[in-house]
Amino acid sequence: MRYDKINSSLFIENRQRFSEKLKNSSIAILTSNDVMPTNADDVMGFAQNNDLFYLTGIDQDETILVLYPHAFKQENREILFIKEVTEHSKIWDGDFLNKEEAFQISGIKNVKWIHEFEKTLQLFAFEADTFYLGHNEHIKRTTFEMTTRQDRMIQWCKEKYPLHQYDRVAKITRELRPIKLDEEVKLIKKATAISIQGFKNLLKAAKPNCKEYQLEAELIYEAIKNGGTRHAFKPIVASGKNACALHYNSNDGICKDGEMVLVDFGVCYGNYNSDTTRCFPVNGKFSSRQREVYQAVLNCLKEGSKLLKPGVLSSDYEIQMASLIEKELIGLGLLTLDEIVNQNPDAPAYKKYFMHGTAHHLGLDIHDVGLYSRPFEKGMVLTCEPGIYIREEGIGCRLENDYLLTEDGNINLSEGMPIEMDEIELLMKQ
Repeated sequence: MRYDKINSSLFIENRQRFSEKLKNSSIAILTSNDVMPTNADDVMGFAQNNDLFYLTGIDQDETILVLYPHAFKQENREILFIKEVTEHSKIWDGDFLNKEEAFQISGIKNVKWIHEFEKTLQLFAFEADTFYLGHNEHIKRTTFEMTTRQDRMIQWCKEKYPLHQYDRVAKITRELRPIKLDEEVKLIKKATAISIQGFKNLLKAAKPNCKEYQLEAELIYEAIKNGGTRHAFKPIVASGKNACALHYNSNDGICKDGEMVLVDFGVCYGNYNSDTTRCFPVNGKFSSRQREVYQAVLNCLKEGSKLLKPGVLSSDYEIQMASLIEKELIGLGLLTLDEIVNQNPDAPAYKKYFMHGTAHHLGLDIHDVGLYSRPFEKGMVLTCEPGIYIREEGIGCRLENDYLLTEDGNINLSEGMPIEMDEIELLMKQ
Protein backbone atom coordinates (compact mmCIF):
# COMPACT_ATOMS: atom_id res chain seq x y z
CA MET A 1 0.00 0.00 0.00
CA ARG A 2 1.17 3.54 -0.65
CA TYR A 3 -0.09 5.07 2.57
CA ASP A 4 1.35 4.49 6.02
CA LYS A 5 0.01 1.44 7.86
CA ILE A 6 -3.18 2.21 9.77
CA ASN A 7 -3.27 0.87 13.31
CA SER A 8 -5.47 -2.25 13.37
CA SER A 9 -7.07 -0.97 16.60
CA LEU A 10 -9.23 1.32 14.42
CA PHE A 11 -10.80 -1.62 12.59
CA ILE A 12 -11.07 -3.73 15.75
CA GLU A 13 -13.01 -0.93 17.45
CA ASN A 14 -15.18 -0.39 14.36
CA ARG A 15 -16.11 -4.09 14.27
CA GLN A 16 -16.91 -4.08 17.96
CA ARG A 17 -19.24 -1.10 17.62
CA PHE A 18 -20.80 -2.61 14.48
CA SER A 19 -21.35 -6.02 16.11
CA GLU A 20 -23.10 -4.42 19.06
CA LYS A 21 -25.77 -3.16 16.65
CA LEU A 22 -26.54 -6.59 15.18
CA LYS A 23 -29.63 -8.46 16.28
CA ASN A 24 -29.10 -11.59 18.35
CA SER A 25 -28.27 -14.67 16.30
CA SER A 26 -27.23 -12.68 13.23
CA ILE A 27 -24.48 -13.05 10.64
CA ALA A 28 -23.15 -10.05 8.70
CA ILE A 29 -21.51 -10.66 5.32
CA LEU A 30 -19.63 -7.89 3.53
CA THR A 31 -17.86 -8.21 0.19
CA SER A 32 -15.25 -6.17 -1.64
CA ASN A 33 -15.93 -4.23 -4.80
CA ASP A 34 -15.20 -5.64 -8.23
CA VAL A 35 -12.24 -4.71 -10.37
CA MET A 36 -13.94 -2.93 -13.27
CA PRO A 37 -12.83 -3.50 -16.87
CA THR A 38 -12.09 -0.85 -19.45
CA ASN A 39 -11.53 -2.57 -22.82
CA ALA A 40 -9.84 -5.78 -23.94
CA ASP A 41 -7.89 -7.11 -20.94
CA ASP A 42 -7.31 -3.77 -19.18
CA VAL A 43 -8.93 -2.65 -15.94
CA MET A 44 -9.69 0.53 -14.02
CA GLY A 45 -7.99 1.35 -10.75
CA PHE A 46 -9.48 -0.57 -7.83
CA ALA A 47 -11.56 1.23 -5.19
CA GLN A 48 -12.63 -0.74 -2.12
CA ASN A 49 -16.16 -1.11 -0.75
CA ASN A 50 -15.89 1.47 2.02
CA ASP A 51 -18.06 -0.41 4.51
CA LEU A 52 -15.73 -3.40 4.18
CA PHE A 53 -12.66 -1.19 4.54
CA TYR A 54 -14.20 0.50 7.60
CA LEU A 55 -14.41 -2.88 9.33
CA THR A 56 -11.20 -4.54 8.10
CA GLY A 57 -8.71 -2.11 6.55
CA ILE A 58 -8.28 -4.59 3.68
CA ASP A 59 -7.73 -2.76 0.41
CA GLN A 60 -7.81 -5.50 -2.22
CA ASP A 61 -10.50 -7.22 -4.28
CA GLU A 62 -11.93 -10.71 -3.77
CA THR A 63 -12.34 -10.18 -0.03
CA ILE A 64 -15.25 -11.23 2.22
CA LEU A 65 -15.84 -10.46 5.89
CA VAL A 66 -18.15 -12.63 7.99
CA LEU A 67 -19.15 -11.41 11.46
CA TYR A 68 -21.13 -13.71 13.76
CA PRO A 69 -20.62 -12.21 17.25
CA HIS A 70 -22.92 -14.73 18.98
CA ALA A 71 -21.36 -17.82 17.42
CA PHE A 72 -20.88 -20.77 19.76
CA LYS A 73 -17.34 -21.32 18.49
CA GLN A 74 -14.97 -18.42 19.09
CA GLU A 75 -13.24 -18.86 15.71
CA ASN A 76 -16.52 -18.28 13.85
CA ARG A 77 -17.17 -14.84 15.34
CA GLU A 78 -14.87 -13.05 12.90
CA ILE A 79 -13.65 -14.62 9.67
CA LEU A 80 -11.82 -12.85 6.87
CA PHE A 81 -11.61 -14.45 3.42
CA ILE A 82 -8.96 -13.24 0.97
CA LYS A 83 -7.76 -14.41 -2.43
CA GLU A 84 -5.04 -17.01 -2.38
CA VAL A 85 -1.46 -16.16 -3.23
CA THR A 86 -0.06 -18.64 -5.76
CA GLU A 87 3.16 -18.90 -7.74
CA HIS A 88 1.15 -18.06 -10.86
CA SER A 89 -0.35 -14.93 -9.32
CA LYS A 90 3.09 -13.81 -8.09
CA ILE A 91 4.49 -14.02 -11.61
CA TRP A 92 1.71 -12.01 -13.23
CA ASP A 93 0.41 -9.67 -10.53
CA GLY A 94 2.97 -9.67 -7.74
CA ASP A 95 2.10 -10.47 -4.17
CA PHE A 96 -1.37 -10.21 -2.67
CA LEU A 97 -1.83 -10.17 1.07
CA ASN A 98 -0.98 -13.40 2.80
CA LYS A 99 -2.86 -14.55 5.88
CA GLU A 100 -0.39 -13.06 8.37
CA GLU A 101 -0.41 -9.68 6.60
CA ALA A 102 -4.21 -9.66 6.51
CA PHE A 103 -4.25 -10.35 10.26
CA GLN A 104 -1.75 -7.56 10.95
CA ILE A 105 -3.89 -5.06 9.02
CA SER A 106 -7.35 -6.12 10.25
CA GLY A 107 -6.72 -7.67 13.66
CA ILE A 108 -8.81 -10.68 12.56
CA LYS A 109 -7.14 -13.93 13.62
CA ASN A 110 -9.19 -16.36 11.52
CA VAL A 111 -8.13 -15.69 7.92
CA LYS A 112 -9.07 -18.14 5.16
CA TRP A 113 -8.79 -18.28 1.38
CA ILE A 114 -11.87 -17.04 -0.44
CA HIS A 115 -12.56 -20.41 -2.08
CA GLU A 116 -13.32 -21.72 1.44
CA PHE A 117 -16.16 -19.23 1.99
CA GLU A 118 -19.19 -21.28 0.94
CA LYS A 119 -18.16 -24.43 2.81
CA THR A 120 -17.21 -22.47 5.93
CA LEU A 121 -20.44 -20.48 6.06
CA GLN A 122 -22.52 -23.64 5.66
CA LEU A 123 -21.04 -25.03 8.88
CA PHE A 124 -22.80 -22.46 11.05
CA ALA A 125 -25.28 -20.53 8.84
CA PHE A 126 -28.26 -22.50 10.14
CA GLU A 127 -27.45 -21.58 13.74
CA ALA A 128 -28.35 -17.96 12.89
CA ASP A 129 -31.74 -16.45 12.10
CA THR A 130 -30.74 -13.29 10.22
CA PHE A 131 -28.23 -12.31 7.55
CA TYR A 132 -27.06 -8.70 7.33
CA LEU A 133 -25.93 -7.98 3.77
CA GLY A 134 -24.27 -4.96 2.21
CA HIS A 135 -25.60 -2.96 -0.69
CA ASN A 136 -24.68 0.41 -2.14
CA GLU A 137 -27.67 2.38 -0.83
CA HIS A 138 -25.77 5.66 -1.00
CA ILE A 139 -26.29 6.04 -4.75
CA LYS A 140 -26.68 9.53 -6.16
CA ARG A 141 -26.52 9.18 -9.91
CA THR A 142 -25.01 6.03 -11.42
CA THR A 143 -24.75 2.25 -10.86
CA PHE A 144 -28.49 1.47 -10.83
CA GLU A 145 -28.06 -0.61 -14.00
CA MET A 146 -24.96 -2.45 -12.71
CA THR A 147 -24.72 -5.81 -11.00
CA THR A 148 -22.04 -5.63 -8.33
CA ARG A 149 -20.30 -8.24 -6.19
CA GLN A 150 -22.66 -7.20 -3.38
CA ASP A 151 -25.68 -7.80 -5.63
CA ARG A 152 -24.37 -11.26 -6.48
CA MET A 153 -23.84 -12.05 -2.81
CA ILE A 154 -27.42 -11.05 -2.01
CA GLN A 155 -28.73 -13.26 -4.80
CA TRP A 156 -26.55 -16.21 -3.77
CA CYS A 157 -27.53 -16.01 -0.09
CA LYS A 158 -31.25 -15.84 -0.84
CA GLU A 159 -31.01 -18.83 -3.14
CA LYS A 160 -28.90 -20.84 -0.69
CA TYR A 161 -30.70 -19.74 2.50
CA PRO A 162 -34.21 -18.66 1.41
CA LEU A 163 -35.88 -19.01 4.84
CA HIS A 164 -33.50 -16.80 6.78
CA GLN A 165 -34.45 -13.24 7.65
CA TYR A 166 -32.48 -10.48 5.93
CA ASP A 167 -31.40 -7.05 7.11
CA ARG A 168 -29.14 -4.24 5.88
CA VAL A 169 -25.53 -3.51 6.76
CA ALA A 170 -25.98 0.08 5.57
CA LYS A 171 -28.51 0.77 8.32
CA ILE A 172 -25.70 0.29 10.85
CA THR A 173 -22.76 1.83 9.00
CA ARG A 174 -24.69 5.01 8.19
CA GLU A 175 -25.16 5.41 11.95
CA LEU A 176 -21.53 4.72 12.88
CA ARG A 177 -19.46 6.19 10.08
CA PRO A 178 -20.48 9.88 10.46
CA ILE A 179 -18.76 10.07 13.87
CA LYS A 180 -15.04 9.96 13.16
CA LEU A 181 -12.58 8.35 15.57
CA ASP A 182 -9.22 10.02 16.21
CA GLU A 183 -7.38 7.76 13.76
CA GLU A 184 -9.87 8.63 11.03
CA VAL A 185 -9.44 12.35 11.68
CA LYS A 186 -5.66 11.93 11.34
CA LEU A 187 -6.14 10.35 7.91
CA ILE A 188 -8.44 13.14 6.74
CA LYS A 189 -5.90 15.70 8.02
CA LYS A 190 -3.17 13.93 6.04
CA ALA A 191 -5.30 14.04 2.88
CA THR A 192 -5.98 17.73 3.50
CA ALA A 193 -2.30 18.51 4.09
CA ILE A 194 -1.45 17.02 0.69
CA SER A 195 -4.26 19.06 -0.87
CA ILE A 196 -2.88 22.26 0.65
CA GLN A 197 0.54 21.73 -0.88
CA GLY A 198 -0.98 20.75 -4.21
CA PHE A 199 -2.96 23.99 -4.36
CA LYS A 200 0.12 26.07 -3.53
CA ASN A 201 2.02 24.38 -6.38
CA LEU A 202 -0.91 24.97 -8.71
CA LEU A 203 -0.90 28.71 -7.95
CA LYS A 204 2.76 28.91 -8.92
CA ALA A 205 2.09 27.12 -12.21
CA ALA A 206 -0.92 29.23 -13.25
CA LYS A 207 -0.44 31.76 -16.03
CA PRO A 208 -2.46 33.11 -18.96
CA ASN A 209 -3.06 30.61 -21.76
CA CYS A 210 -2.16 27.55 -19.72
CA LYS A 211 -4.50 24.57 -20.05
CA GLU A 212 -6.83 23.54 -17.26
CA TYR A 213 -5.43 20.02 -17.33
CA GLN A 214 -1.90 21.38 -16.81
CA LEU A 215 -3.08 22.81 -13.51
CA GLU A 216 -4.80 19.50 -12.68
CA ALA A 217 -1.45 17.79 -13.18
CA GLU A 218 0.03 19.79 -10.29
CA LEU A 219 -2.63 18.34 -8.00
CA ILE A 220 -2.17 14.69 -8.92
CA TYR A 221 1.63 15.01 -8.84
CA GLU A 222 1.55 16.21 -5.25
CA ALA A 223 -0.97 13.52 -4.27
CA ILE A 224 1.02 10.62 -5.69
CA LYS A 225 4.34 11.95 -4.40
CA ASN A 226 2.97 11.96 -0.85
CA GLY A 227 1.21 8.59 -0.82
CA GLY A 228 -2.27 9.61 -1.91
CA THR A 229 -3.76 6.71 -3.80
CA ARG A 230 -5.76 8.86 -6.23
CA HIS A 231 -7.85 11.96 -6.68
CA ALA A 232 -10.68 11.80 -4.14
CA PHE A 233 -12.94 12.48 -7.12
CA LYS A 234 -12.43 13.72 -10.67
CA PRO A 235 -11.27 17.27 -10.00
CA ILE A 236 -12.88 20.40 -11.38
CA VAL A 237 -10.45 22.89 -12.88
CA ALA A 238 -12.79 25.39 -14.48
CA SER A 239 -11.75 28.74 -15.94
CA GLY A 240 -14.08 31.60 -16.86
CA LYS A 241 -17.60 30.53 -17.79
CA ASN A 242 -16.71 26.86 -17.27
CA ALA A 243 -16.88 27.54 -13.52
CA CYS A 244 -20.63 28.16 -13.85
CA ALA A 245 -21.20 24.47 -14.70
CA LEU A 246 -21.32 22.81 -11.27
CA HIS A 247 -19.99 19.40 -12.33
CA TYR A 248 -17.68 20.54 -15.14
CA ASN A 249 -14.59 18.31 -15.17
CA SER A 250 -13.37 17.88 -18.74
CA ASN A 251 -10.59 20.30 -17.73
CA ASP A 252 -9.52 20.92 -21.33
CA GLY A 253 -10.14 24.67 -21.61
CA ILE A 254 -7.60 27.47 -21.91
CA CYS A 255 -7.18 29.72 -18.86
CA LYS A 256 -7.37 33.16 -20.39
CA ASP A 257 -5.93 36.42 -19.13
CA GLY A 258 -8.52 38.25 -17.02
CA GLU A 259 -10.47 35.11 -16.10
CA MET A 260 -10.84 33.46 -12.71
CA VAL A 261 -10.30 29.71 -12.19
CA LEU A 262 -12.37 27.53 -9.85
CA VAL A 263 -10.57 24.43 -8.52
CA ASP A 264 -12.66 21.84 -6.64
CA PHE A 265 -10.50 18.85 -5.71
CA GLY A 266 -9.56 16.35 -3.05
CA VAL A 267 -6.97 13.73 -2.15
CA CYS A 268 -7.69 10.14 -1.14
CA TYR A 269 -5.21 8.99 1.51
CA GLY A 270 -5.69 5.65 3.23
CA ASN A 271 -9.20 5.62 1.66
CA TYR A 272 -10.10 8.80 3.58
CA ASN A 273 -10.69 12.00 1.64
CA SER A 274 -10.31 15.74 1.63
CA ASP A 275 -12.63 18.03 -0.36
CA THR A 276 -11.70 21.67 -0.88
CA THR A 277 -12.48 24.43 -3.37
CA ARG A 278 -10.54 27.60 -4.17
CA CYS A 279 -10.66 30.32 -6.82
CA PHE A 280 -7.90 32.54 -8.18
CA PRO A 281 -7.22 34.93 -11.09
CA VAL A 282 -5.31 33.48 -14.02
CA ASN A 283 -3.03 36.51 -14.29
CA GLY A 284 -2.41 36.71 -10.55
CA LYS A 285 -4.49 39.83 -9.90
CA PHE A 286 -8.20 39.90 -9.02
CA SER A 287 -10.22 42.44 -11.01
CA SER A 288 -12.49 44.75 -9.02
CA ARG A 289 -15.59 42.70 -9.94
CA GLN A 290 -13.85 39.41 -9.17
CA ARG A 291 -12.89 40.83 -5.79
CA GLU A 292 -16.50 41.78 -5.06
CA VAL A 293 -17.83 38.33 -5.94
CA TYR A 294 -15.01 36.50 -4.18
CA GLN A 295 -15.40 38.54 -1.00
CA ALA A 296 -19.16 37.91 -1.02
CA VAL A 297 -18.58 34.14 -1.15
CA LEU A 298 -15.83 34.34 1.47
CA ASN A 299 -18.18 36.24 3.78
CA CYS A 300 -20.71 33.42 3.43
CA LEU A 301 -18.05 30.81 4.17
CA LYS A 302 -16.80 32.59 7.27
CA GLU A 303 -20.26 33.22 8.70
CA GLY A 304 -21.77 29.96 7.49
CA SER A 305 -19.04 27.79 8.96
CA LYS A 306 -19.87 29.20 12.40
CA LEU A 307 -23.24 27.45 12.09
CA LEU A 308 -21.58 24.03 11.88
CA LYS A 309 -21.88 22.84 15.47
CA PRO A 310 -23.57 20.04 17.42
CA GLY A 311 -27.35 20.13 17.68
CA VAL A 312 -27.96 21.93 14.38
CA LEU A 313 -30.20 20.27 11.78
CA SER A 314 -28.93 20.24 8.21
CA SER A 315 -32.20 21.72 6.93
CA ASP A 316 -32.00 24.66 9.37
CA TYR A 317 -28.36 25.20 8.49
CA GLU A 318 -29.14 25.37 4.75
CA ILE A 319 -31.93 27.91 5.36
CA GLN A 320 -29.53 30.16 7.24
CA MET A 321 -26.90 29.76 4.52
CA ALA A 322 -29.47 30.79 1.91
CA SER A 323 -30.14 33.98 3.88
CA LEU A 324 -26.43 34.79 3.87
CA ILE A 325 -26.29 34.26 0.10
CA GLU A 326 -29.35 36.46 -0.44
CA LYS A 327 -27.74 39.31 1.47
CA GLU A 328 -24.57 39.10 -0.60
CA LEU A 329 -26.47 38.87 -3.91
CA ILE A 330 -28.25 42.11 -3.04
CA GLY A 331 -24.90 43.73 -2.27
CA LEU A 332 -23.56 42.59 -5.66
CA GLY A 333 -26.57 44.13 -7.46
CA LEU A 334 -27.77 40.76 -8.68
CA LEU A 335 -31.02 40.72 -6.67
CA THR A 336 -33.22 43.37 -5.10
CA LEU A 337 -35.01 43.20 -1.78
CA ASP A 338 -38.34 43.44 -3.64
CA GLU A 339 -37.48 40.35 -5.71
CA ILE A 340 -36.82 38.41 -2.53
CA VAL A 341 -39.93 39.67 -0.73
CA ASN A 342 -42.15 38.79 -3.71
CA GLN A 343 -40.40 35.54 -4.72
CA ASN A 344 -42.11 32.21 -5.22
CA PRO A 345 -41.21 30.19 -2.09
CA ASP A 346 -40.93 27.07 -4.24
CA ALA A 347 -38.44 28.82 -6.56
CA PRO A 348 -36.35 31.21 -4.45
CA ALA A 349 -34.75 34.08 -6.35
CA TYR A 350 -31.24 33.25 -5.10
CA LYS A 351 -31.36 29.89 -6.92
CA LYS A 352 -30.50 31.72 -10.15
CA TYR A 353 -27.02 32.32 -8.77
CA PHE A 354 -26.64 29.60 -6.13
CA MET A 355 -28.11 26.17 -6.90
CA HIS A 356 -26.56 23.61 -4.51
CA GLY A 357 -26.33 22.75 -0.85
CA THR A 358 -23.42 23.87 1.29
CA ALA A 359 -22.66 21.04 3.71
CA HIS A 360 -22.10 17.31 3.34
CA HIS A 361 -20.48 14.59 5.42
CA LEU A 362 -16.88 13.77 4.54
CA GLY A 363 -14.83 10.65 5.24
CA LEU A 364 -14.45 7.36 3.37
CA ASP A 365 -16.83 8.77 0.76
CA ILE A 366 -16.66 12.35 -0.51
CA HIS A 367 -20.39 12.62 0.17
CA ASP A 368 -20.09 10.35 3.16
CA VAL A 369 -22.94 8.26 4.52
CA GLY A 370 -25.28 9.71 7.13
CA LEU A 371 -28.89 10.79 7.52
CA TYR A 372 -29.49 14.51 7.16
CA SER A 373 -32.48 14.19 9.45
CA ARG A 374 -29.91 13.58 12.22
CA PRO A 375 -28.62 16.69 14.02
CA PHE A 376 -24.94 17.48 13.69
CA GLU A 377 -22.81 15.85 16.40
CA LYS A 378 -19.33 16.14 17.84
CA GLY A 379 -16.90 14.07 15.77
CA MET A 380 -18.62 14.60 12.42
CA VAL A 381 -16.58 16.04 9.56
CA LEU A 382 -18.57 18.35 7.31
CA THR A 383 -17.82 20.67 4.43
CA CYS A 384 -18.99 24.24 3.99
CA GLU A 385 -19.08 25.34 0.34
CA PRO A 386 -21.07 28.44 -0.60
CA GLY A 387 -20.84 29.76 -4.15
CA ILE A 388 -22.10 32.41 -6.53
CA TYR A 389 -22.34 31.72 -10.28
CA ILE A 390 -22.96 34.62 -12.68
CA ARG A 391 -23.22 33.09 -16.12
CA GLU A 392 -23.82 36.39 -17.88
CA GLU A 393 -20.49 37.67 -16.53
CA GLY A 394 -18.54 34.43 -16.94
CA ILE A 395 -17.74 34.33 -13.20
CA GLY A 396 -18.20 31.25 -11.04
CA CYS A 397 -16.87 31.32 -7.49
CA ARG A 398 -17.09 28.63 -4.82
CA LEU A 399 -15.02 28.29 -1.65
CA GLU A 400 -14.95 25.13 0.45
CA ASN A 401 -13.31 24.00 3.68
CA ASP A 402 -13.51 20.81 5.75
CA TYR A 403 -14.57 21.11 9.41
CA LEU A 404 -14.34 18.73 12.36
CA LEU A 405 -17.21 19.36 14.78
CA THR A 406 -16.17 19.81 18.40
CA GLU A 407 -18.24 19.98 21.57
CA ASP A 408 -19.20 23.62 21.04
CA GLY A 409 -18.09 24.52 17.51
CA ASN A 410 -15.65 23.24 14.88
CA ILE A 411 -12.03 23.10 13.74
CA ASN A 412 -11.13 24.05 10.18
CA LEU A 413 -9.03 21.13 8.89
CA SER A 414 -8.12 23.11 5.74
CA GLU A 415 -6.89 26.14 7.65
CA GLY A 416 -3.51 26.08 5.91
CA MET A 417 -4.91 26.37 2.38
CA PRO A 418 -4.60 29.98 1.14
CA ILE A 419 -7.98 31.67 0.88
CA GLU A 420 -7.53 35.43 1.45
CA MET A 421 -7.17 37.29 -1.84
CA ASP A 422 -4.00 39.15 -0.83
CA GLU A 423 -2.31 35.88 0.14
CA ILE A 424 -3.28 34.24 -3.14
CA GLU A 425 -2.00 37.19 -5.16
CA LEU A 426 1.28 37.18 -3.22
CA LEU A 427 1.85 33.46 -3.82
CA MET A 428 1.13 33.85 -7.52
CA LYS A 429 3.52 36.79 -7.74
CA GLN A 430 6.28 34.69 -6.20
